[in-house]
Amino acid sequence: MKDYTQIFLGTAFTSKSPTEVQILKNNLFFVNADGMIDKIIAPEHLEYQNLVNSYKGKENFHQLEDHQYFLPGFVDLHVHAPQWAQAGTALDIPLNDWLNTYTFPIESKFSDLDFAKKVYNDVVSTLLANGTTTVLYFATVHKEASILLAQICAEKGQRGLVGKVVMDNPEENPDFYRDTDTNTALSDTEEFILAVKELGETYKQGVYPVVTPRFIPSCTDEALQGLGNLAAKYNTHIQSHCSESDWEHKYVQDRFQKNDAFALNDFGLLSDKSVMAHCNFISDEDADLFVETGTAIAHCPISNAYFANSVIPIAHFHSKGVEIGLGTDISGGFSPSLYDNIKQSVISSRMLEDGVNTKLPADERGVPGSRVTVNEAFYLATVGGGDSLSLPIGRLAENYIWDVQVIDTTNLPLYDSNDDLQDAFQKMIYLIRPENIREVWVQGEKVHSRG
Repeated sequence: MKDYTQIFLGTAFTSKSPTEVQILKNNLFFVNADGMIDKIIAPEHLEYQNLVNSYKGKENFHQLEDHQYFLPGFVDLHVHAPQWAQAGTALDIPLNDWLNTYTFPIESKFSDLDFAKKVYNDVVSTLLANGTTTVLYFATVHKEASILLAQICAEKGQRGLVGKVVMDNPEENPDFYRDTDTNTALSDTEEFILAVKELGETYKQGVYPVVTPRFIPSCTDEALQGLGNLAAKYNTHIQSHCSESDWEHKYVQDRFQKNDAFALNDFGLLSDKSVMAHCNFISDEDADLFVETGTAIAHCPISNAYFANSVIPIAHFHSKGVEIGLGTDISGGFSPSLYDNIKQSVISSRMLEDGVNTKLPADERGVPGSRVTVNEAFYLATVGGGDSLSLPIGRLAENYIWDVQVIDTTNLPLYDSNDDLQDAFQKMIYLIRPENIREVWVQGEKVHSRG
């Protein structure tokens, strides 16, 4: 039998399809030195018991207790890492006011690397403790601090995709917080890409540079085109905000006489490695363009409830074939937990389908076919995120990376050992808190443990 770096025995839950959760009961998971799942063996396999007997007791054999389960590590497609410093602040004002009064001042402080180190260490550790193994991060305009965030992800074992934010438009950005000029923004971005690519080669789980125009209002045409060129030159991931709110959506229409999606595509910023946050106001034509280019949506349901002025029809766009994952959108979203965003995605979809205006008749109040189930929301947090990033993550399956959460259900209301495991799964998704997440593994390495 081949020697494996790690062997795990336990019951796991993973998405079989967008609507179906597969239960792998008491399976053996064989993880190779690269952190990939080489083989999964179920109890009915002829060699199962012999394999258990031969590996049990060895240092690299990990068997879960009866009240513990494996879940895939979560993939968070939208985090503003510097905004962790203002999480839970001023969520009751319009987006543009929130940015100018709170967000830009706090982000400007990241020119101080000591301050950046303190915040970035904390946010990466917090997300790992919440079961998030891969994160697509916005940093700030500061090249050095953005590289520092990538280093912290690498050292803590999180798979970080990090973007140095570009904001060069003097008409839409404050004097105290923006790129010096377009040329500096582009040269700093290129230097950042090269530094993070080099860093990523030395860490098992990898870290990745991301081309990051903050959103169209923040950038000049020259910067948008330059960033599209850099993304093509270095084959990087791309992220931005797209048709997020009434204000931003109208701004782009006035400037380009088209929606964000087509404007971004004109600059080479839509590809199969692109993730666009929010997208609340995209049209069916925009969604078709996303399918054509392979662009994904980062759905941020908690943040959208505060700032997006709408509920995005996720079920509709998913049915059209758009790739979709979940994002916390720290700190437009107050919670660092994708469990909370799974729940909110279900809640928001129900409100969209059922409607909220009681002055209308029930059959006219909502948008039929909008409902998202907890199974579908779990899919978005795992497989959807992995597919959106074009990485083999988010599934517990052969030839996927061993990114997992070890969940302890001791303090959850599971009183009968004969309870249906599908019901147990739903209870876990709705009730898990960080204290239930006993261990987190990324690429076959333990990166978080709670006593």
